[in-house]
Formats: sequence, structure tokens, C-alpha cells
Amino acid sequence: MTAPRRSRARSRVGPQSLTGAKTLDVDRLLDDPRTGIIVCCGSGGVGKTTTSAALALRAAERGRRVVVLTIDPARRLAQSMGIEVLDNTPRPVPGVGGAGRLDAMMLDMKRTFDEVVESQASPEKARQILENPFYVALSSSFAGTQEYMAMEKLGQIHADAQRDGTYDLIVVDTPPSRSALDFLDAPERLSSFLDGRFIKLLLAPAKGPARLMSAGFGMVTNALAKILGAQVLRDMQTFVAAFDTLFGGFRLRAQKTFELLQADGTAFLVVAAPEPDALREAAYFVERLSEDEMPLAGLVVNRASPQPMGDVSAEEAMAAAQRLRKDDADPRTAGLLRLHADRVRIVERESLLRRRFEAAHPQVPTAVVPALAGDVHDLAGLRQVGALLAGERPT
Repeated sequence: MTAPRRSRARSRVGPQSLTGAKTLDVDRLLDDPRTGIIVCCGSGGVGKTTTSAALALRAAERGRRVVVLTIDPARRLAQSMGIEVLDNTPRPVPGVGGAGRLDAMMLDMKRTFDEVVESQASPEKARQILENPFYVALSSSFAGTQEYMAMEKLGQIHADAQRDGTYDLIVVDTPPSRSALDFLDAPERLSSFLDGRFIKLLLAPAKGPARLMSAGFGMVTNALAKILGAQVLRDMQTFVAAFDTLFGGFRLRAQKTFELLQADGTAFLVVAAPEPDALREAAYFVERLSEDEMPLAGLVVNRASPQPMGDVSAEEAMAAAQRLRKDDADPRTAGLLRLHADRVRIVERESLLRRRFEAAHPQVPTAVVPALAGDVHDLAGLRQVGALLAGERPT
């Protein structure tokens, strides 16, 4: 898919940090009424789900009407928000303060696919597609279907919100690893599949201008029947023939959602941990978003090690621990000094990694979130994460 060109979105930045890097102003981003969609992406295990939920909660308690959509199969979002089950229907989150509102939902890939078919086809045609065994397999497990349906669901939510005024902010939590950006490619990949030679072969008529290739077609289908089974092949042919009339609508809506993601009302946040692999992945996301001209709001570095108390360097702490050991002093004091030295080195290593990222991507505003003592499992924890995202000091 050729992406439409657009002007660069305005950055939401605050003052520069002590290292000279731009600081991401999270509250300014959340409070800006022009911000209609926030997409959190990043590699696995960096806290995207928690970040998405914390941003959504903070925005709601600052007066926005928010829905958070997760396409991560993990169930932690429901647990942290006190909801028994998340599914394809937005559900209100209890206990949200302020004048806003917060709903949460999790993408049901197959149900979303079914809804699209039901809305685009006649009842008879829809039944024909929905009951087709090949469709059942495609809508449940075909590579790229989850990402494509995420595009569909985001487009649906946005269209409904524009029509009914239900939400003024959608927060999207993406799947882990590099597949987090696959939803940008999903429409093109599905288009390529349905426009491919194999699909055209399945649709080839046995009569008319194509009859000259009927012998070759028969050879191919016979071979496929042996590999797949005659019934599977018939199911595929039946599905493709029925689905072919709907494909144009799929492609058109996907293109509109792609353009929506490029619009000035959308903001992408790349989430990372202060680790080499995670920041390399973050660099990939930043470069890919730039290539596709997606509006990047900034980088969130989660679970950063807190700065140790005092100004004692790692070398000074280790030297003092060695002296105490020689003097047969209390071993607990020497142990605390060695622990302090280890923490200082960790903080220095994380700071170096962030400085390298900032040097390579000076245009990307950054928010650094210190690690919490325990896991986030309720709204209070999400509020604390939201406060840290906004730059407030830990309490």
C-alpha cells in the first residue's frame, strides 16, 4: 500500500532534561483536544499494556472520554482495571475519578471479522461465508489476520465515536515484538494474498476465455487436492468466490484507517526498557514510523533504576567496602556499600544507553519512568504509573 504523504505532526515536548534531551510532556499530550488516538508500541515485556492503561486512566481522570483497546493476548489489563473479562465490547472501568470516563476492551479477532462480513454482505452471503470451514480457519489463525482486524476495530471505534460522541480519545495497546507494527502492513499483505495468483487460480472459470488453461488448471487443482484434500480445496474455492465481492470494501476501510493513523490527531508512543535489546527495538520502531510518516509523540523508558541516595561513586563505595573488610568491620556495612556500587553502575549503564539513543534520535522526546517496588494490579498502581509518566516525583 502506498502511504499518502502528510506534513509532520507537532511534537508534544516539555523542557529539556539535564542530558539535553527533549522531555515528553505527557499531560500536554493527554489534555490536547486534538489528540484523538494514542498508539503504544514496542517489543515484548517492556510494559506497553501497563503504560496504555495508565495513560488512559490519567486522561479520563483529567476529563477525557477514553476507551483503551488491547490487542495483546495478555489479560493483565482487565485485572489491573478490576474487570472480570475483556472482550470485543467496551466495558466501563469502575472507580475512575474526575469528570471523564474510561472504557476498556480487548480485540476478539474472529468476532471482529464476523462483524465486518455481516455488515458488508447480504444475510445469505454472510451465512455462506461464516459457515465456510476455510473462513473459520482464516479468521482465527491466518498470519496477519489479528493485525488486520486491529485496523478494522480501530476504524470502527473511531467512526462510532465520531458519529455518537462516545469517546474523544482512543488508546491502543499493540502486540509484543516487531509484530507491533505489522498492523501497518496488514492491509497490503491481505491484499496481496487475495490478489495473488493462487487466489485468481481458484476463481478461474472452467468455461469462457479461460477454457484454454483448463487442462493446466485441472492439473494444478488435482495436485492441490492430493496435498490439501478435495474437501479443503472446495471449501477454499467456495470461500474465495463468496468473499471476492467484499474485498474492495475491506481494502477501502483499511486505507482510511491507515490515513487516520497518519493524521495529526494520532500520536505514537514507543515503549522500551532501559536495556540494549529493547532500545534497539525502539530505534527500529522510530525509524519505521518515520518511514511511514506516522506522527511520533515520543519514547517512554519504563522501569528505569532509581538513582541511589548520596553522591558516592561506585569506585568510592567499593574502595570503602574493601577497607572495612580489611579492618574486620561489620560485614553488613561492607555489603551495603557493594550493593550501592552495583546500583550506581546499573544507573550509569542505563543512562549511557539512553544517551546513545538520544544522540541517534535527538528529535524524539523521552519520558523516563522509575521502576516500582511491586507489580501494578489495580487502579492505584495505574495512577502511580500515570503520575510518573507525567514527570511527577515518586511518593
